[in-house]
Amino acid sequence: MALRQRLTIISGGPGTGKTTTVTRLLALLQQQALDAGTALRIRLAAPTGKAAARLSASIAGAVAKLPVAEGVRAAIPQEAQTLHRLLGARPDTRHFRHDAETPLSLDLLVVDEASMVDLEMMAALLAALPPQARLILLGDKDQLASVEAGSVLGDLCVGAGVDREVGYTEATRAYLARVGGESLPPAAIANPLADHVAMLRRSFRFHADSGIGALARAANAGDGDAFLDCLGGEYADIERIGSEGAAFERRVVEGYRALFAALARGAPAAELLALQGRFQVLCALRRGEWGVEGLNARIAQILRQQGFITRTDGWYAGRPVMVTHNDPQLGLYNGDLGLTLADADGRLRVCFVQGDGVRQVLPSRLDAAATAFAMTVHKSQGSEFEHVLFVLPARANPIVTRELIYTGVTRARSRLSLALAAGSGQSRTLREAIARRVVRESAIAERLLRHAPAHERDEGTPETPRL
Repeated sequence: MALRQRLTIISGGPGTGKTTTVTRLLALLQQQALDAGTALRIRLAAPTGKAAARLSASIAGAVAKLPVAEGVRAAIPQEAQTLHRLLGARPDTRHFRHDAETPLSLDLLVVDEASMVDLEMMAALLAALPPQARLILLGDKDQLASVEAGSVLGDLCVGAGVDREVGYTEATRAYLARVGGESLPPAAIANPLADHVAMLRRSFRFHADSGIGALARAANAGDGDAFLDCLGGEYADIERIGSEGAAFERRVVEGYRALFAALARGAPAAELLALQGRFQVLCALRRGEWGVEGLNARIAQILRQQGFITRTDGWYAGRPVMVTHNDPQLGLYNGDLGLTLADADGRLRVCFVQGDGVRQVLPSRLDAAATAFAMTVHKSQGSEFEHVLFVLPARANPIVTRELIYTGVTRARSRLSLALAAGSGQSRTLREAIARRVVRESAIAERLLRHAPAHERDEGTPETPRL
């Protein structure tokens, strides 16, 4: 489908192969272009620095495995950048250097973690695209929507559920039957925009015996009873612990032990940054005992009692930080994770993964950085960790929704510890949270359905609905 149209939206949960699929697609498109005599100008982008770094690493790994000619492999870019950097963010304004008057110089743009892209950024991005450029959006439509206004990816994927009412047009279903050998049932509403959406449903990361996968499916389905049953089952990769007692402290110490042991023996910064990405505490709120502020203070105190760190305030070796505002001059962007380390002379530097190396920044130059022993689920989007300790608040809160729980659970690759307050009412609170959904009254989905052109497709030159 993607080879025959200029707009493609690929949605799927963690481990469903979005990056592998798009890398193969880039190889096919580049091979076609090279056969025609001119390589495509391809750019890769993501909403945050962390998401861009992950996309770069994933694309590089997938490209290395492609069974293609070396010329094709060399023509596939492996370095992604943030959308702000791609568009040329102008300091102290909401405007960009690239717009409709000064479009981007590219033939194909891939945007990963598209669920995090808000309405204003998506409008700016579309305005800056050259008229004949191809656009591929990757993301998980079931994740939390963007912090700012809009839920663009979800609106573009409207009706793309298992029992969807909105589906492919008759022409596209006939084409897929010819090339794929399977007939798709007709949808109640045939929408040309749906012809550009592909849903990947099989997870290659979470196997049938995976508790993380079972929790994700239950949360996504809004089934609180199934979610609680999974927590009470015998899955080896998930556990339910108390958020107030010794079990919480043990998980924190266990999660950070490898990092601080490596720090004590003077391991190189690259190794320490890799260890930092293995464990993370997530929460739903920013303030309060169960928010980022309270948990960071509590975790720092636990680590100091263990002798892992020497102080709990100011700058110190071992302090993880997150950049909270874009700083184009430093080349750091909102969401970038760093680790404070001391050099041989005891001088502190904050180290960040950048490309294939490590970037060091003086703490005094970081005007917008916060301690990140714990971070919100919103800030964790675009990241994954081997072990996640996910802390939910003790009382019901409207911000704790099905999408937040699904997103928090799926940040874990191998192990999830869900920390809940003691008390019989916690199960009811969790059940209510999973039933609660985020609703964005943007009306974009309705407008797209109402105004999408009811055209017949020519198989060779399909039309792209204008967004």
